[in-house]
Amino acid sequence: MKRVVVIIAGIGLAALGGAIAYRAAFLSPANAFMVSGTGSIREIPYTWRFIIGLILLVVGAGAAFFAARRRA
Repeated sequence: MKRVVVIIAGIGLAALGGAIAYRAAFLSPANAFMVSGTGSIREIPYTWRFIIGLILLVVGAGAAFFAARRRA
C-alpha cells in the first residue's frame, strides 16, 4: 500500500515539475531583456523556475521508478 502511494505521489510530482518547466521555457514571458551594444534586444528566460521544474520532474520520476521496482 505504501508503494502505491509513493508511485502516485512521484508521478504527480513529476507531472507538476514538467508543467512548471514547460511553462517557464515556452509560455511565460521572459523576466528580463538584454540589449547588446549593437542595439539588438534578446529575452532572458525565467531560468530558476525552469531549473526547479526540471529538478521536480527528475525527483518525482525517480521516486516513482524506484518505488515501482520489484524487491529482490
